[in-house]
This record gives sequence, structure tokens and C-alpha cells, in this order.
Amino acid sequence: MKPVPIGKVHNILENFTSTFEAPVVTLMKVRGADPFKILVSALLSARTNDKITAPVTARLFKTVKRLHDLEKLSTKQIELLIYPVGFYKTKAKHLKELPKVIDEKFHGKIPKTIDELIELPGVGRKTANLVMTEAFDEHAICVDVHVHRILNRLGYVRTKNPFQTEMVLRKKLPKQYWKTINHILVAFGQKHCTPIAPKCSSCPVRIYCNRIGIVKSR
Repeated sequence: MKPVPIGKVHNILENFTSTFEAPVVTLMKVRGADPFKILVSALLSARTNDKITAPVTARLFKTVKRLHDLEKLSTKQIELLIYPVGFYKTKAKHLKELPKVIDEKFHGKIPKTIDELIELPGVGRKTANLVMTEAFDEHAICVDVHVHRILNRLGYVRTKNPFQTEMVLRKKLPKQYWKTINHILVAFGQKHCTPIAPKCSSCPVRIYCNRIGIVKSR
């Protein structure tokens, strides 16, 4: 298996995806959203296409402008505001619980460490890492299905799940790429290196890719 020059791959894909629409949470950061709104956007985006998440967040934030606005709404009202994101009933329940948990555990402030963020309702490691980079500009590695899939296809990692991928990347990936690897690979994975029939014939990093696990491509 040929080695993967991750710096070259990162820089080529950064340029290649520069005209793609950025992931919704990255857009929130670019538009100056505060940590609360970035956290909520990250929660809503889990297991949901950005085409759905973007209009939902816009609708929600017309009503919910700060953390404690969620206390004024019933769980049912939140459900109606965030439908049709994936698992909207569960996410509505988590959002309803959010102000109380943040008040009781973190004095009303969005926590700034991964270990603290995963104490919040509905927040796993992927969301926590995403909030760390986008809300607080800290070095963290957000590994979602796109990052996990693409880095395994390339042959840069050989892992079975996103958690394993994150742990390997923390040891292997140069820190200068930690903050950017997620939004680059998410954009690339949504538009080009798709789960089924990726566009290998026009891939800008094909010469560096081991194409592991690809059965059919375009």
C-alpha cells in the first residue's frame, strides 16, 4: 500500500472544496455565531443532511436567540421548530434539557473542554470536537462518517469506527490540520467522495489514494 502524504492531500482538497458550500456549523462560525448557537447547530446537524439543517437552524434562531429562550418553549414546540432534522423528537428533548444542565453544571456558560461538553444532553465526541474547533478555535479533531470513510479509503488510517479514527489521528495527524480536516472532508464527502459510487475519475487526489473498499466508482 502506498503512503499517503496527508499534507499534500489536505492542501489539494482545501483548494478543491473552496467553492463548495461549507458545512452548516462552519457557516455559523463564519457568520459570527456565538458558542450557544454553534452548539445547537452541531446538535441539529448530527445524522442530518446540511440541506435540511440549514433552514431548520435559521427558523429556530428566529425564536431562540439565547440559551434560556429554550426554557420558554415546550418540548413539542421545539419539535415543531426543528422538524424534519433526523431524530427530531430526541433532539428536542435534549435542547429542552440544555439550559438546566448548563446552569447546574457550568454556571450558565457553554463548557470549553471535550470532557465537559460530552456531559451535555445529546453531545457525543464528534459534536464536542466540532464545538471546540468552531466555537472556541481550539485544536480538536471532529470525526464524522465522511472523515472516517475518506481517510480509510485513502489508506491513511485503518480503523473500524469514527472513535478509533479520532484516536489514531490524535497521534498521527499533524496538529496544523486538526481544525480544518473536518470541514474539508465533509464538503468533499458530500459532493465528491460519496459513500456510494464516488467520483474517482475526477478526484484531485486520486494519485495518492489507495481506494480501499471501493467497489464501484464514477
